[in-house]
Amino acid sequence: MAGITGKDAILTNYARKLETLDAPKGRSLTQDAMRRLVRNKAAVVSIFMVIAIVLIAFIGPYLLPWSYSEVDWTAIRKPPDFEKQHYFGTDQNGRDMFARVLQGTQMSLIVAAVATIVSVSIGVVYGAVAGYFGGRVDAIMMRFVDIMYALPYILFVIILVVIFGRNPVLLFVGIGCLEWLTMARIVRGQTLSLKEKEFVEAARAGGAKPFTIIMRHIVPNLTGPVVIYATLTIPEIIITESFLSYLGLGVQEPQTSLGTLISFGAPVAEVLPWMLLAPAAVLVTLLLCLTYIGDGLRDALDPKDR
Repeated sequence: MAGITGKDAILTNYARKLETLDAPKGRSLTQDAMRRLVRNKAAVVSIFMVIAIVLIAFIGPYLLPWSYSEVDWTAIRKPPDFEKQHYFGTDQNGRDMFARVLQGTQMSLIVAAVATIVSVSIGVVYGAVAGYFGGRVDAIMMRFVDIMYALPYILFVIILVVIFGRNPVLLFVGIGCLEWLTMARIVRGQTLSLKEKEFVEAARAGGAKPFTIIMRHIVPNLTGPVVIYATLTIPEIIITESFLSYLGLGVQEPQTSLGTLISFGAPVAEVLPWMLLAPAAVLVTLLLCLTYIGDGLRDALDPKDR
C-alpha cells in the first residue's frame, strides 16, 4: 500500500508541474484572453478603426458647417470640394454627402446596437431555459426555433415593416426579435453542459429555484460565447438594415442610413460616382472591421485554442 501511495504522489506532483507549465502564474483567464486578442493584429487595428468611425460619426456632425439635411444651392451635384468643405461632394439636391454619410453611419450603428441587445436578451433567456429544463420543454422550445429557421427571414422583416410602418424604433426591435434564433441554439448547447457542473448541483441542493440558478449561475458563465456571437451579429444586422433601406423599407427621409445612401447613389453612379463610393466604402470598412473583431474574440475566448 505504501508503494502505491508513493507512486500516486509522484504522479500527482508531475501533473501539478504540467499544469504549472500550461497555465502561467498569476494570469487569469480574462488576462490570457486579452493577451491573445492583443496578439491578433488584424483585430486590434479593427478595434481602433471602429472606435474612430464611431467617434467621427457621432461627434463629426457637430463640427461640420453643413447638416445632413441642409441644402447648398451653390453646390448642387458637385464633386468633393475642400474649399467649401464638401469633403465627399454633394447630392442631386445640394446636400453635403459627408454630413449625410456620418448621419447614415450613426443610424446604421444605432440599429445594429439596439437590435443586437434585443436579440441577445431573447436568445440568452430562451436558450438557457430550454437547456436547463430539458426533456419535453426543451423539445417543444427547440422545435419552435426549427420552424422559425425554416421560414424566410427577410419576408418576416418586410411584413413587420408593412404592418407597423416605417418607424425606426420598430425597425430596430423587429430586426432584433428575428435575430435571436442562433443565439438561442448556442446558449442552449452551453447550458446543457453547465447544468451538470458541481456549482449548479450545489445551488440546486441549497434550495435555489430554477430561474435563480439560470440567471445567477448559468448565464454569467455564458459570457464568452455570447460576446463572440453578439459581435458577429452586429455586421449581419447592419447588412439587413442596409438591404431593407435599399429596397425603400428601412429608414426614410429626412433620416438616412448607409443603405439609403447607397440606394440613392446606385442609379447615378456613372454621373455622380462619389454618391455611391462614399457610403459604400464606409459600409464595407465597418463590416470588415467588425468581422475581424468577432474573429479575434472567438480565437481569444475559445478554450480549445488555449
